Formats: sequence, C-alpha cells, structure tokens
Amino acid sequence: MVNLGPLFKFSHPTVNSNSLKVFTRLFGFFILVLACTSSISTVEANDFESTLKELGNKSRSKIKIAVQNLGDLGNPAALPALEALKDKRLGITEEGNLVILNKSGDQGNDFLSGEKVDIESLKLRKPRINNVVRRHLSTAIAKLKLNSENSAVRLEAAEELLKGSSSEIVALVEVSFKKEKDDEVKELLSLVLAKEYLEDEDKNKRLESLDTIKKYGGIDFYRSLEALLEKNEQGEFLESDPAIRTGAEKAIAAIKQRQFFVNQIANLFYGLSLGSVLLLAALGLAITFGLMGVINMAHGEMLMIGAYATFVVQNLFVEYLPSFFDWYLIVAIPVSFLASAIVGIVLERSVIRHLYGRPLETLLATWGISLVLIQTVRLTFGAQNVEVANPFYLSGGIEIFHGVVLPYSRIAIIIFVVFVVTAIWALLQKTSLGLQVRSVTQNREMAACMGIPTHKVDMWTFGLGSGVAGLGGLALSQIGNVGPELGRMYIVDSFMVVVLGGVGKIIGTVAGALGIGVINKFLEPVSGAVLGKIIVLVLIIVLIQKRPQGLFALKGRSADN
Repeated sequence: MVNLGPLFKFSHPTVNSNSLKVFTRLFGFFILVLACTSSISTVEANDFESTLKELGNKSRSKIKIAVQNLGDLGNPAALPALEALKDKRLGITEEGNLVILNKSGDQGNDFLSGEKVDIESLKLRKPRINNVVRRHLSTAIAKLKLNSENSAVRLEAAEELLKGSSSEIVALVEVSFKKEKDDEVKELLSLVLAKEYLEDEDKNKRLESLDTIKKYGGIDFYRSLEALLEKNEQGEFLESDPAIRTGAEKAIAAIKQRQFFVNQIANLFYGLSLGSVLLLAALGLAITFGLMGVINMAHGEMLMIGAYATFVVQNLFVEYLPSFFDWYLIVAIPVSFLASAIVGIVLERSVIRHLYGRPLETLLATWGISLVLIQTVRLTFGAQNVEVANPFYLSGGIEIFHGVVLPYSRIAIIIFVVFVVTAIWALLQKTSLGLQVRSVTQNREMAACMGIPTHKVDMWTFGLGSGVAGLGGLALSQIGNVGPELGRMYIVDSFMVVVLGGVGKIIGTVAGALGIGVINKFLEPVSGAVLGKIIVLVLIIVLIQKRPQGLFALKGRSADN
C-alpha cells in the first residue's frame, strides 16, 4: 500500500517549501497554456470573421484571397456563405455584414447571428465575381465538403468534382481518397482522379485511370475515351501507345454494356409510368364502354377537365392560401374527380341516353361534344398551355443508377394508380352499386327484369368513369403542361387499351395499359415514337384476330351472344 501521508504533513519546512514551489510552477504553467489556447481561439475566431467580411470586398482579387483563406482554414461554418456567393445569394450591408438570401431573394438571415433581417429596409449590395473567383469558390467548397464528417456531404462534393474537376484540387482529392471509408464516395473520387490522370505523362497512371473508368465510368467519359482512338488524315492513331488504345477500347465496351442495362431499367420504369397514365385514362372508358357499349369520343376531354380543375385549385391556393400551397394537390384530387364526373353525368342524361343502340350517332354526337368542350376551355383559359407546379414532395427524383433518375412525380403517379384501381375494384366487387353494374354489363335485359334501375346504373357508372378520367388528368398535370388538346393525345391509346384488355374487365385494362406503355418505351429508341405506335397498333390488330374478346374475355350471356 502506498503511503500518502508525508505529502500532507507540514512538520518539515523544507519539504513544504519545495512542494509549494512545484505546485505554484505547475499551476502557473497551466494558466499560461489556458491563456494561450484562449488567445489562439480568439485570434482564429477573429481571423475567420474578418476573412468572411472580405467576401463583401469590392475588389475581386481580395474576394479571391478571402475564398482561398476560408478554404484553407477548413471551418465548415463558411460553407453557407461560400455557396451563397457562388449562387448570387450573398448580400452585403452598409456595415459590411453578410446576409444570406433565399432563392427568390425576398427574405434573408444575418450570417453570423442567424436572425432574420428586413430586406426592404437594408441597402444590400451583391459582390461582383468573375470566372477566376468562381473557380476558386468551387475549390474552396470542395475542400470544406470533403473534410465534412457527413458522408452525404462528401458524396455531394465528389459528384460536383466529377462534373467539373481541375488540376488544382488533385492533391486534395488524393488525400481524401486515401482516408475515405465510404465505398460510394471513394468510387466517385477514384473517377475524379481517373479523369485528371487520363492525360498524364506517366503511362502507369493512365492505364490505372482507364481501368478505373472501365469499372465505374459512365457515358460522360465517352468523349475522352474516343479521343484516344482518333486518327489523323494519314490514318495513323493520334495516341501512339497501343496499350492505352486497348485500354480505351475495353473501357468503352464496358461502359456501353452498363449503359444498355441502365437504359433497359429506365425504359421499364418510364413504360410503367406511361402505362399508369393510360390506365387512368382507359379505366373509366372500359367501365362505360363495357356497360353501355357507348363509344364516347369525348372521354379524352374528361382528362382535360380534370387537369384544368387541378390548375384552378392551384391558383386558388396561390391567391388565398399561399402558406399551404404545397398541399393543394390533396384538395385537387376530389375536385378533379367531381368536376369530370358532373360533366359526364350531364352528358349522359342530356345526350347519350337518347342514343342507346345507335353507335354511329353516339360516336358523332360525342365527337361534337368534345369539340364544344375544347372550345369552351379555350375561351375560358386561353389557347396556350398552362403550367401546374409540382409540390415540394414531388420535385426532384431518386437516382438508382448512375444516369438513371426516377422522378418523384412519376413514382407518385404509379402509387396513385394502384390506389385508384384498388378502390374501383373494391367498389365493383364489394358494393351494391358494383353488383348492379356487373349485372347490367353481363345481361341488361335480365337485370331490368330483376328490378335493377338500369338507367340510373348507366348514369352513375358514366359519372364514375368520367371521374376516373379526371383523376388521370390530375396525374398528367404533374408530368407535363395542360392544354385544350390534352385529351386527344390519349383517346386513341385508351380505346386500344380497352380493346386489347377485354371490354368491361379491370384486370384486362390493367394488363393492356401496362403492356402498351412498356412496349412503346422499348420500341421508341429503335423505331421512333410514331413508328413505335404504328407497330403497337399492328400487334394489337393481329392479337385481336386471334382473340376477338381481348386478353381477358367477359363472361356472361350477353358476351356469349
């Protein structure tokens, strides 16, 4: 056991004096270190703030020096100011304080305090920068982001560097690559280095670059690789080293193979997206056509009405509820359904009801009504297309592969279609209205003998089909502009879906819509959009010759007849 007693005894003056001296010296040294540390921190803080203020200097050369210094200091707190300067969102007050503006420039926050400032009362000026300053800005931002502890920030920096890297940051990227632990970030950094070393004097570095591009590179490397295989007027390769040329050929072949796979994934997704839109357009048509045998040429205009109803709801939110604008789409769903449903009910009660059993007259009458609806919309909203904005949750997309981005709007459409189809199926299979619709569809005379009011069933079914088309218009408004001719673009495809799938069969409509959508997208790159549609039409005609009832034939006495 250690005896600690003598340290606390005061009976020996010599020991007490020496101990006190040692303690005093240690304490003084500690105070000195603490003071120095505090002084250094204060100096660093002062240097940081003074360097930040130099971003508002009227001299471009001093702004450049300030940007370089902020990058060298390595303080991630400077990132918002540097990015704002790059995006022209940095305001300078008369006192020299920095204000970070939002994208629209109508609101701002003091950079150091974070407090909101009154933009109108301040006389803000924006620093003027040139391409030299922008290049140093990119370098400084890359430095700060690559040193971030957040892997997502480092990934973003690597993506930016890959788009526009420079030899000035090669050393920085090399250091970051060696210490990087995230595989995705490391892959992108290796491509950045490969891009820079592709024209290096060192042959080994060039070969390593080609090997990296072969493993991970995308189509953005095509031009650089093809340049290595170019010939002069005499037919001689500009690149004299055969090993480099061979490496470039292998890299190009690998990129083409990956790109082919990526394109197939993209075609499948966009085919499903197109098929989903066709499904919404054709679902109501399948119900009404299967029930009443009416060829409604105005069905496409129901999509248009649903799209314009969405546009009206958007404008109402902009005018009266701007703070809730991003949620206008939720309100637009029932509004677009009801708007198209009401028009469909009025159409059925006033015109179509009197033309049952006369298909030619019905076709001509609905065609005329479609022209009337188009002209009415032109007079009301104008002949030009109108834009329906995406809410924040439908903006952007998710990148599943390099070069394959799935837009949130199209993903939402697919999910929305699944919900609508499920709801329609439940309505037709689990409700009394659905039972009546199925009864009338299979045998109208027998259903009437059983006491089912067939005329009311016709009315409500026609309204339901038109309402579903209105939901299709809402979906279309999120992926393109809305115009008076919107419905005509989908009416022919909708009829093809109904005929192919089988009249009155929901599962047939689903299969037909998705099939046509996917086949169209796979044919377009090969044959073009117009020829692709012609090929699809020919295939449908051939299939109908073999199966006149469609893919899923309707069962029932009337169908057998």
